[in-house]
Amino acid sequence: MTTTTPSAIGQPLDRVDGRPKVTGGARYSAEIPMPDMAYAYVVGSRVAAGRVTGIDASAAQAEEGVLAVLTHQNLPKIAEQPPLVPSLGGTAAPAQTFFPMQDDTVHYAGQQIAIVIADTWERAQHAAQLLSVSYEETTPVTTLDQGRDQAYEPERIFGGWVPGRLERGDAEAGLADADIRVEGTFTYAANNHNPIEPSCTTAEWEGDELLLYDATQGVNATQMTVSRLLGIPMSKIRVIGHYVGGSFGSKAMIHAHSALAAMAASEVGRPVKLALTREQMFTSVGHREEQEQQLAIGATSEGRLTAIRHHKLSPTSHFDDWAEPSIGISSQIYACPNYEGVYRLFRANTMTPTFMRAPGEASGMFALECSMDELAHELGLDPIELRLRNHSDVDAMSGLPWSSSGLRECYERGAQRFGWQGRDPRPGTRREGNWLIGTGMATAAYPVPPLPNAQRARARLYADGTAVVQAATPDFGTGVATVMAQVAADGLGMRVDRCRFEDGDTDLPNINAAVGSAGAGMISAAVHSAATALRQQLIQRAVGDSGSPLHGTDPVDVVVQDGVMTAGTSSDPYTDLMQRNFLSDAEASGQWSPPPPDVPYGMMTFGAQFAEVGVDAELGLVRVRRMTGAFAPGRVLNDKTARSQLMGGMLWGLGQALLEANYMSPDTGRWVNSNLGEYLVPVNADAPDVDIELIEIEDGIVNPLGVKGVGEIGQVGAAAAIANAVHHATGRRIRKLPITIEDML
Repeated sequence: MTTTTPSAIGQPLDRVDGRPKVTGGARYSAEIPMPDMAYAYVVGSRVAAGRVTGIDASAAQAEEGVLAVLTHQNLPKIAEQPPLVPSLGGTAAPAQTFFPMQDDTVHYAGQQIAIVIADTWERAQHAAQLLSVSYEETTPVTTLDQGRDQAYEPERIFGGWVPGRLERGDAEAGLADADIRVEGTFTYAANNHNPIEPSCTTAEWEGDELLLYDATQGVNATQMTVSRLLGIPMSKIRVIGHYVGGSFGSKAMIHAHSALAAMAASEVGRPVKLALTREQMFTSVGHREEQEQQLAIGATSEGRLTAIRHHKLSPTSHFDDWAEPSIGISSQIYACPNYEGVYRLFRANTMTPTFMRAPGEASGMFALECSMDELAHELGLDPIELRLRNHSDVDAMSGLPWSSSGLRECYERGAQRFGWQGRDPRPGTRREGNWLIGTGMATAAYPVPPLPNAQRARARLYADGTAVVQAATPDFGTGVATVMAQVAADGLGMRVDRCRFEDGDTDLPNINAAVGSAGAGMISAAVHSAATALRQQLIQRAVGDSGSPLHGTDPVDVVVQDGVMTAGTSSDPYTDLMQRNFLSDAEASGQWSPPPPDVPYGMMTFGAQFAEVGVDAELGLVRVRRMTGAFAPGRVLNDKTARSQLMGGMLWGLGQALLEANYMSPDTGRWVNSNLGEYLVPVNADAPDVDIELIEIEDGIVNPLGVKGVGEIGQVGAAAAIANAVHHATGRRIRKLPITIEDML
């Protein structure tokens, strides 16, 4: 085949969207100006269980500027409620199999029960306060203790993608035969999404055609979901989302506000903007559920695992069997003959939980890796040595070899960079003034998600030697426009400054929602396919062109660099070829189909996390002093953006370990924290030095460029490494997240 000279992939290029974002040029979904704009304000239920017995909207409707009040009494019925399917499936992706304001039943606090539409947002908000709502309230079930006795074992979870039980061998026999056994109960507070940009949809009808500006991880997912909900053809819906201010899972599934904005715009006959408030983000876009995990490990006296038993209990909604797939990783990464993993759910007065960064892996690995650390301590083994003794070259659940691993290298190089060697394993032995100092580590792993359908992109080269590559995917902070320009440049054999990537529009070729760290792999594969198809097209034209210096050359001998096709001493620039043939542009489409479900490989991204903490011996304060992460994400497309993603994930892991927590009141069923004044997230003052090592391991299975992705893996293992460091500093084994001052006193 013909070749190019790679030059752009891997370079730490600055983000092309950096300048518009810091200068205000970037327009988000809430910032799209439209003539005659109206504004919708959502009213949420004040109770968590029962029904709405009446809504008096007369006072609100009498206010100046109020255009309409929508409730279950006058909102049109949806055409159909699509099934709950994760948005990476390339189909409609509703966040839950429940759509609000279709009847008077209240399932959870904050559930949308009314929408007030006015000519300004302030008037809509004011009028919403004038609604008089009466309820018939029943007793809610929201907490683990309330629902424990009602728990059941689901057949499948996570939109039907994950079985409710995983087993191999005989876990009970393996635990009974073990020389040593470690077990514990791990508890987790619920976590809520708080991206910089709250969710927003701006809707405009032009006849029977609908235009949506939506803050989403997948414009095609929004298009398909709204199409099914409203019963209108997809061809009549265009969704645009050029700039998305963060998501981390909150914008992966399509929540009700996208369709509600369209319904509101239809009702008032003018464009409508529906923007959720920060408080509404806590009740409208899902969350990471409160959970309890029980984990038991059996091992021989030499540290060989004999059994793992991992059970999880968590609340789900009245309508969906949803749980983070927390037990999946513990079944796969270590060589262990016996395993039992079971999910148990109970119906609670909550909306359906949803994806949150490293969904399941971050929580499951906390239980597993803290237990592995405890086992290493009991056996007198170095924690890395214990993991190496149980290292598996295959997916322990399926028995299939990994498409690529790099985990051993992550342990070795991470430990070297962190300075793990020579560590005194005895807890509480290192002190600096009033600070007890400890170090800890943990394995990180995240699956390469299966994709059921093909991904597409389009490449176009212009006669002036510039190129545009297009795909529908939005950029929600990952730097996709920069990275895909690099991929396109290498595929075309051009300088990256001559290539541009266009995204975030359903008029462009379809790409699945970029969730589950799938974005870099699937988008780069489609872009690479389109770019190389266009390159081949141009080479074929050149060797068949009697006016080209390359006429009659075997295409396999042609190399392309800096937009010049060369074979031996002969060359023909793209621009000359196109001008000679009177071509204003040339275009090609590309498609990539993911590996089939029966591919004989396990696919996983691996890493190792290290942390050093200081614990104030008197006050119980925990401060993370430094963190190191070594990761093997396959091929790295942009060193700078990859490190940025991994650093963000590691700092999120710090927040998960020490700060982020929300709880539901057992009496009212409401979240206790519903703003950033009380829901704590890390700030710059909390951020330690973060050191990242990237280990590129070739992988010819996952996709053409061997890209696995880095969006999730940075968080996996971070909380466990911090908790293990706290134990090393103090001798206290904390089995809850977040770890608080009270836990240390």
